[in-house]
Amino acid sequence: MALPTIPENITVHLGPPSANAENVTVPFIHYIANVASSELYPTWPEAALRANIIAQVTFALNRVYTEYYRSRGYDFDITNSTAYDQAYVNGRGIFENVRQIVGEIFTTYIRRENSVEPLFAQFCDGIKVTCNGLSQWGSVSLANDGLSPEDILRYYYGNDIVFMENTPVAGSTVSAPLFPLSLGSFGNNVRTVQLRLNRISNNFPSIPKIVLTDGIFSTDTEAAVRRFQEVFGLTPDGIVGNATWYAIQSLYFSVKKLTDLSSEGIRPEEIAPVLPSALQLGDKGVEVYNLQYYINYLSNYYNTISSLKPDGDFGPLTKAAVEDVQRTFGLAPDGIVGPATWYRIYNAYLGIARTVPDTYTEGETVPYGGVPLRLGSESEAVRTLQEYLNYVASYYPEIPSVSPTGYFGTQTREAVLAFQRLEGLTQTGVAEAATWTALTALYDTLYLGNRLQPGQYPGFDIGA
Repeated sequence: MALPTIPENITVHLGPPSANAENVTVPFIHYIANVASSELYPTWPEAALRANIIAQVTFALNRVYTEYYRSRGYDFDITNSTAYDQAYVNGRGIFENVRQIVGEIFTTYIRRENSVEPLFAQFCDGIKVTCNGLSQWGSVSLANDGLSPEDILRYYYGNDIVFMENTPVAGSTVSAPLFPLSLGSFGNNVRTVQLRLNRISNNFPSIPKIVLTDGIFSTDTEAAVRRFQEVFGLTPDGIVGNATWYAIQSLYFSVKKLTDLSSEGIRPEEIAPVLPSALQLGDKGVEVYNLQYYINYLSNYYNTISSLKPDGDFGPLTKAAVEDVQRTFGLAPDGIVGPATWYRIYNAYLGIARTVPDTYTEGETVPYGGVPLRLGSESEAVRTLQEYLNYVASYYPEIPSVSPTGYFGTQTREAVLAFQRLEGLTQTGVAEAATWTALTALYDTLYLGNRLQPGQYPGFDIGA
């Protein structure tokens, strides 16, 4: 989820939501001008016209931002039924003064203080129908009394509204990720799912809390997704595809009452991006190391992909290797790892790595499973991690031992942090590719160094 933008186009259903009616897709600015010309009189005072048009823009943006209809399985953004939305008369003429005002203010909407979503700016004519929001004919009286558009809107919606002007115009009204989210996925869409599920779980306690909403799709996120799917009649596969994405979104917006004047609101920190949307030349960090690890692993199986030493620095060699991958998988070779490139790399890696069981076997090491293990994770891979840590801890007392339970709690996190300090790795407390590689390498060295091979002897004196 991101900050609201003005869509270039909006799709209108010419009838009630469930009616077998035509959809029309029109530029958003034309839609607002049509609605204003259909609902307002051009002879009204300009302050009233402007206040009403801002309310109409805000109402439409609320429908688009919350994907109110799309999250319910419809293929449109709004209807022209005044029982549900606002009037739109396909093909009608537009009043010239309305056209000019809309051209000036169609990128302005209102929201509550400390919330980011467009207000559900409910309105009605105030004569035939009354409501809790703006009264259209009442706004005329207020304008005749000398109130400004801003004062009129505050009169109806409260003094805590904020006017958002010059909102950027963007392309799509669809938020669903291009590719399904599952174990090992990472990014801001994952964090959105985590935040939403945690909020939903306040109302539906059988959905387990996700310990860290860090954008990493680990086993606790999978468990919460699967339980959500079970509760709401979806296939319980733990994968967030379109159906699950929109089911989560619809329920999240429902429990927060985002289509109500008394909305709980979405706080700015809930939509702040925490991870890059793409990896490219100049980037550094854990995500880059993981990428390099996957590519290097794939190079053993694809002779068209260059080998790569993981170092967490996206330099020219990494860019060239990414281009190799893109050519191998039929993608445009731009050297930038966006969603499509990441999806192909990650799934190709998993297809190979998951043929190796992740169950701990003494003296053997397994490749990184592709899923970052961190606070809240629970799996056989966590148990294997704990066994490796315990073995290394028997030689390095600065690493605390842990119980191999398969659950990643605070003690396991402390052990991972201690190991990362020992190896000079970034101290995240998360066992990702770099940590797993270093840990298994040290485990392997220690284990082999303390096992006698055929022909070797313990080396103590047996006496004369």
